[in-house]
Amino acid sequence: MRGFYSRKIHSLLGVIPLGGFFLEHMLTNFSAVEGGASGFTDSVLWLNSLPLVFFLELFGIWLPLLYHGVYGLYIAYQSKPNLNRFKLERNWRYTLQRVTGVITFIFIVWHVFETRFQVTLGNVKHEELGGLMHNIVTQPLLLTFYIIAIVAASFHFANGLWSFLISWGITVGPRSQRVSSVICLGLFVIVTVMFLVSLVTFRDSEFQTTATALQSLKTFI
Repeated sequence: MRGFYSRKIHSLLGVIPLGGFFLEHMLTNFSAVEGGASGFTDSVLWLNSLPLVFFLELFGIWLPLLYHGVYGLYIAYQSKPNLNRFKLERNWRYTLQRVTGVITFIFIVWHVFETRFQVTLGNVKHEELGGLMHNIVTQPLLLTFYIIAIVAASFHFANGLWSFLISWGITVGPRSQRVSSVICLGLFVIVTVMFLVSLVTFRDSEFQTTATALQSLKTFI
């Protein structure tokens, strides 16, 4: 029974609040596409000017992420993929959800260290994050890692939402599950494209102004 509720909490946190944060992060990054370096900086500064931002991050991001990520690794460790026996769509979803979950967790830990943790240490200011991202995505290996992680995280979110709707009794019948599958697939495509377009935008020379001042940080990292 305890495992049942643990999985329910894990599923719920993946959508609320982490799903909301994932979409917010997508929109913040996409502000670089719409408004360039200044637009991205304005979005970052606005988010960090919100009242009680520390508690919003602690209870809305970090603690839910810690539970969802660590318990998700436990679920992935215990999983028993059966693709060799039953190569059905749901078996592929089951396997890919766990594989992409592991990839996403590793990426988030690394990405947080590269960005948010550097801000906390005082090595980078909020208005310099665009330049930091420029430094990262102009390196071919890191860019490849980001692309793989973005696709993995987007699938994990969209497929997790589809699974959440089923496990919480929102989409019960086969028809509603097919409809939600199409909607979640569309969401996966939209989110992936928006993240990737944002990633390419960070390579623009407009972000080099702050990137130049951060060259010393690359040796530290």
